[in-house]
Amino acid sequence: MEGLTVVDLTRVLSGPYCTMMLGDMGARIIKIEQPGRGDDTRGWGPPFQGAESAYFLSINRNKESLTLDLKKPAGRQILERLLDRADIVVENFRPGTMRRLGFDYETVSSRWPGIVYCSISGFGQNGPRRDQPGYDSVVQAEGGLMSITGAADGPAFRLGVAISDIVSGLFATQGITLALLARARTGRGQFVDIGMLDSTVALLTYQAASYFATGRPAERLGNKHPTIVPYETFLASDGEFILAVGNDEQWKRFCTVAGLDRLAGDPRFTTNSDRFRHYEEMKSILVERLRTRSRTEWITALNGQGVPCGSVRDIGEVLNDPQLAARDMIQVLEHATLGAIKTLGLPIKLSDTPGAPRLAPPTLGQHTDEILSRDLGMTGVEIAALRATAAI
Repeated sequence: MEGLTVVDLTRVLSGPYCTMMLGDMGARIIKIEQPGRGDDTRGWGPPFQGAESAYFLSINRNKESLTLDLKKPAGRQILERLLDRADIVVENFRPGTMRRLGFDYETVSSRWPGIVYCSISGFGQNGPRRDQPGYDSVVQAEGGLMSITGAADGPAFRLGVAISDIVSGLFATQGITLALLARARTGRGQFVDIGMLDSTVALLTYQAASYFATGRPAERLGNKHPTIVPYETFLASDGEFILAVGNDEQWKRFCTVAGLDRLAGDPRFTTNSDRFRHYEEMKSILVERLRTRSRTEWITALNGQGVPCGSVRDIGEVLNDPQLAARDMIQVLEHATLGAIKTLGLPIKLSDTPGAPRLAPPTLGQHTDEILSRDLGMTGVEIAALRATAAI
């Protein structure tokens, strides 16, 4: 995406996650922030690194920060000049906000028809709930994810990451990329409308299909899989690990490793459907056997026979895995005030045009003067006058 310019009007998570990915792949991201305040997540903590929020640092690399008050005429004029050279606009305000500011898609596309304009909102740009705010936990609840997350006999839980925000950012990136492909053929941009509820519901896949087939909503099962057995966490002698026996051949190999060959020929457990019907009987045998050895012993033996399994690791264990280092998933960037900071790498590996973390997350307004002078040709006197009126 080198050579493409993104005007980033987003804040918090869904939008910044989207624009970070565009920046990772080479696009220039000009992040517009409110003077004196900035993105809400700049204040979300602890933890902080120096004066910078760890939350903000996690999703704002490869961006330039320009402070701009869009409620002031001078601020809106600067945005217009930026749109003269922009390819993409991304915003995640509530529907109607950008229209009130005079920068909704209809207005922008009439003047800049080549711009790809992406709006991310809680419930999309139409429908009876379009005006409701979309917060991740609310959408996880409203989108059905919480109803299927947690122990069978316990309360509903939200996922440990803001998955509704993040998947909305992922779909936004995909939508923008598709719109750019279309623009290459037609010369025209288009509107990309991403609703967090839509994005979350799209994750339901087989859970939705099960409901369509039976009319019964799925229930919470803890770590148990709704259709594959055994596929859940078990306790070894020193902690939890996940066992994911995905087919009948893997079941036979598991039985051999576990010293339970008699189960492989037991008609109660021969096929996945058999194991599903006799789940409690099967699980009681496995629970007793699997607690006799350590996680490392089980995982080494099972992996050696091609049986999928893994340890339940904490975040520190994960981030210190040599596999991630080998895959360049831990990167170091030089921050303007913090010095060297660590950041996650890119999960998309392209052979010819790989992306890369290039710029550390910006301090608030770090690039304001540079953008106004270099891109818009403003003098120091003009910039000082704008700052005096709090337009920047």
